[in-house]
Amino acid sequence: MAEVITVSALNQYVKTLLDANDILFDLALRGEIANFVQNARSGHCYFSLRDASASVKAVMFRSDARRLGFRPEEGMKVVVRCRATLYERDGAFQIYVNEMFPDGIGAAQLAFEQLKAKLEQEGLFAVEHKKPLPTYPKCIGVVTSKTGAALQDIRNVIGRRWPAAKLLLCPVNVQGFEAAQQIADAIGKLDKSGRVDEIIVARGGGSREDLWVFNAEVIARAAYRCKVPLISAIGHEIDFTILDFVADRRAPTPSSAAELAVPDRAELLRTLSQLEQGCQSAMQSRLDAASGRLMMAEQQLSYDLTRRKLTGGQAELAAVQKELEAAAQSCIQKRQAQLRHAAALADSLSPYRVLGRGYAMVYDSKGRLCSADVLATGDKLTLRGAAHTAECTVTSVEELNESTQKL
Repeated sequence: MAEVITVSALNQYVKTLLDANDILFDLALRGEIANFVQNARSGHCYFSLRDASASVKAVMFRSDARRLGFRPEEGMKVVVRCRATLYERDGAFQIYVNEMFPDGIGAAQLAFEQLKAKLEQEGLFAVEHKKPLPTYPKCIGVVTSKTGAALQDIRNVIGRRWPAAKLLLCPVNVQGFEAAQQIADAIGKLDKSGRVDEIIVARGGGSREDLWVFNAEVIARAAYRCKVPLISAIGHEIDFTILDFVADRRAPTPSSAAELAVPDRAELLRTLSQLEQGCQSAMQSRLDAASGRLMMAEQQLSYDLTRRKLTGGQAELAAVQKELEAAAQSCIQKRQAQLRHAAALADSLSPYRVLGRGYAMVYDSKGRLCSADVLATGDKLTLRGAAHTAECTVTSVEELNESTQKL
């Protein structure tokens, strides 16, 4: 007879069997959402995942649900990553969902538009948030697969255009369930390292499903938080992801991203060559102009011209000299006439001319010129004439009468 056990023991036993199965511990299921409910208080999500012939109950806890990049809706086809087990209390077989992704173009596009609208409303796409790319980067961080063609394309382009720049690779998976968090972590790691001047997040071409990981909200927010300028290069030119809208610059391909990231050495060399030619042309032009002026000056200072100028100057100098000599002679003659006139006048007024006519000057004993009116009898006198002097003594002084004075 079978051993009698409790319902709790049965449920616990079945749960143990299910939990011990590695396949059931990490599953990827595709199905359609049914009866979706999100508890307003706890934030947990409850729903069923079904296909054409079966369904399974599913639970997604709040910590996982808050990472969703879209809003699950009734009838949406999704792919979930989960583990299958038994809920012991109710004996209900159910799955616990860790991650959820839209499956199918319609549902995927709906999720894309929902997340895009949400992030745009929050300002993650704002133009004023875009940072300019450095002109001459020294080190460029690259987030991509280390075995993909994207990395090789970036290396080739940068090596050709600007070999001075170094690449710092942070290798990640570029598709799959783990890829989104890896890419977000790589962006944050390179940004915080302080070693890179800009970051390229790249992936080569692929299907829409292959590129869908770059629509993850966690990547978009990591790119928005990044302080270093970030270039998005996902897929081909026709492919757009959420990361493209958040990034500072969007490149249609990884090769184009490399071209945006660095200047073109060949183009700079051509520009420098043009500047050099321009400088040489300007210098030659100025040299030619100076040479022309020098030749003109040389002609003006030639021997014949200089001789003519000197001859003309000598004639002018001789004429001026004659004028000066004539003016000086005239001035001398005029001054001589004035001098003769003054001398004649002075000579006519000289007392010695008077003495020459028989007159004499009277000096007293002290040698002072004196008048006869002050003389007294016995005074010693000296008479000075034109050629001789005489010592005299006054014997008498008589007053002249009026008639005598008139004579």
